[in-house]
Amino acid sequence: MTNLPAIQDFYAENTAHCYGCGRLNERGLHIRSVWQGDELVCVFTPEAFHTALPEFVYGGLIASLIDCHSTGTAAAVAQREEGIPLGHAAPPRFVTAMLKVDYLKPTPLNTELTVRARATEIKPRKVIVESTLFANGVACARGNVVAVRVGENFGSV
Repeated sequence: MTNLPAIQDFYAENTAHCYGCGRLNERGLHIRSVWQGDELVCVFTPEAFHTALPEFVYGGLIASLIDCHSTGTAAAVAQREEGIPLGHAAPPRFVTAMLKVDYLKPTPLNTELTVRARATEIKPRKVIVESTLFANGVACARGNVVAVRVGENFGSV
């Protein structure tokens, strides 16, 4: 999945610096959201410093994965709705207006995490996304994000 094109690979340079999903942030998480059927999938392997308690992932990292993957999902869904194939134009950029995370089970640290997301409501300026984070096939967290579309000059100084 790492080799597949991700929506974040095509963000305009002025909006590609996010700590979570910005490809131009050398110290960032580099969250990548790729199409898999009718949903987007993100795979991330936490490192030892992402710990909350021994052997478990820090909840803030889980929230960040859900947050950035959901805004990436909103961008990909909006671009698809507009009939623009991935890679043919910079996707529209979305930011988080609301993030709600339900932590269902402790998330183990030493394993690959998978976040699966799909849009439940699509409007021109707003996309609502539901995400689920899995570790070893077990749902550990669920998130709901209201993502709002920003203009082309967002992020420009």
